[in-house]
Amino acid sequence: MNTDPRSLLNFFAAQNAEIDVVWFIVHFLLAALFSYLLSKVYVHFGNALSNREMFGRNFMILSMTTMLIITIVKSSVALSLGLVGALSIIRFRAAIKEPEELSYLFFAIAIGLGMGSQQALITGVAFLVVVAILALRHFTRPGETKPNLYLTLSGKKSEEDCIPQITKLLAKEARDFRLRRIDETKELFEISFQIQFKDIEHIQSCRTALASIHPEIKISLIDDRGIGG
Repeated sequence: MNTDPRSLLNFFAAQNAEIDVVWFIVHFLLAALFSYLLSKVYVHFGNALSNREMFGRNFMILSMTTMLIITIVKSSVALSLGLVGALSIIRFRAAIKEPEELSYLFFAIAIGLGMGSQQALITGVAFLVVVAILALRHFTRPGETKPNLYLTLSGKKSEEDCIPQITKLLAKEARDFRLRRIDETKELFEISFQIQFKDIEHIQSCRTALASIHPEIKISLIDDRGIGG
């Protein structure tokens, strides 16, 4: 085994491999394009409770940053080892509660990895195949009218369980609703519904009634497709 210090220095030294600037720009723009298209796919075909349009805006910067890192790191063993250490301190500041969100984040990272490795063709083909599968799955679902609003209710827990009252109220005011998630701690609660109202008047009536059930309740409504869908 060769233990010559000079060999070790050469091994860990940056290789300074030349990067074709033109090809880098082309792949960089392709990463931006594919991640932008991915955000549109996520908005139209996704089912996450979060604001999908706002969340999708992160895909472009994520893909482009990943590509830049891969382009730089692949030319140096030392940089790649340093990157592993640097990435070990990175944590998500906000919890990713929906598996779908995580899947799309990985897809955005994969786009950056593919472009950073100058594998534009295989990345493009994979992108088209995945999007085609998502579209096919979306359009071949049984025809049904899905609730078009995401209603999130949160506040301090009271002695009396207010969930039965809330569901009874929604059954009266909403055209259709589905319970999606319940999060509880000793002091706080958060309930998420997918819901559909007939018109604005029913939304206002529901808000007023919810406030009477729990005066300190926080109400959040996110429009998925538009009132009345």
